[in-house]
Amino acid sequence: MMEEEEAEESPPLSPSVIEGTEEVTPPLSVSPSTIRVTEAAQDGELLTFIIVSQKLSGTGEYHVDRTYEDFDWLQQHLFSLEDVPGIQGIIFPPLPARAQQNAPVKLVRQLGLLATGETWTPYCRALGAYLQQVAGHSLLSRTQHLETFLTSPEPPGRQKVKKGLFNRLSQAVEGIRKDSHTKDVDDFFRTEREHNLSLTGLSRAAAERFLEVVQTEQKIAVACGHFAASLQLCVEAGDDPGQETFSKMCVKISEIMESMKKNVQKVAENDVTTLGLGLDLECRYQEAEKEMLFRRTCKLVELETASRNAERAKPLKKAAMDEIKKAAEKDFEQVSVVAKQEVARFQRARVAVLRQALVRWCELQILTATSSAEQWDQQLLAFRGPARGPEPSS
Repeated sequence: MMEEEEAEESPPLSPSVIEGTEEVTPPLSVSPSTIRVTEAAQDGELLTFIIVSQKLSGTGEYHVDRTYEDFDWLQQHLFSLEDVPGIQGIIFPPLPARAQQNAPVKLVRQLGLLATGETWTPYCRALGAYLQQVAGHSLLSRTQHLETFLTSPEPPGRQKVKKGLFNRLSQAVEGIRKDSHTKDVDDFFRTEREHNLSLTGLSRAAAERFLEVVQTEQKIAVACGHFAASLQLCVEAGDDPGQETFSKMCVKISEIMESMKKNVQKVAENDVTTLGLGLDLECRYQEAEKEMLFRRTCKLVELETASRNAERAKPLKKAAMDEIKKAAEKDFEQVSVVAKQEVARFQRARVAVLRQALVRWCELQILTATSSAEQWDQQLLAFRGPARGPEPSS
């Protein structure tokens, strides 16, 4: 899920699931673990992201530039792979919401931790994690659209992608009815739905609270900067020994406050780029799993409807309704097989990602605290000199 874990390949699907897929599709020509979104270039309202990936042959790198519309184009093509059996059982890697300068409050809330800071670094890392997840997936990585996206110097076409079954499944009234369907033929998915419902709320709450911590740290950094600047206004030149001593103290305290500002800024940056990204990805993936479970529930409702229709069918329509029931059973079984593998893969990955995020968070904060303590020791020694004032005359 995060950059440290994206290279992990999903387990191979059973032959019955991948039957009918395009086996001849060549493998991806880049190494998934090397995909990086290195920077974002802004031209007015347009953001262009630079994507770098290592060729699988080891002979060089691909450098391409893509806009958010290109990322959305790729995601919509992944959603439109309806000819792949069991595709609706996949937990699709979640694409971050569109970022923009001076975003409205609603979008800032949607972006959460990705909207903090003065640079696009956290957002670039989130996009890189998304691409690594797609490239590391055993089914999604086989689409030619991904190869084009990562390697072609020309941007992908801007043609509108045909809306797939995923969009048609979310009709308002029908969606509410199917989403409230609680009875499941499989205890595994019944339990997973309950866990997902709980974890979705908890992960969102954790990310929101952590975002509040980061925003508070950023406010403290700004306040330290203002205090440092205000102290500089108290510095005056003159022959008065007392005034000279006071001015020196103001200068030293201003330097200390400026150092504190940089320290708190670094702490906030560490928060966002480690645990912050981990929590953000956890939230988006819980939502992605929720969507997958909903799609499977839709298939279950369709199967139950087909079964009832087959039971009630008149003799002339019995054979046709039985065929519809068999097709629904096969479709539901394929989705369930893929979904179980996806859930197992997801649970392994999320634990590894959060563990890595926590470890890296602690490591960086310890390094920052150690460096800051050394600086403050030096500043304290320097401050004690002018703070003593002039030596009394004998």
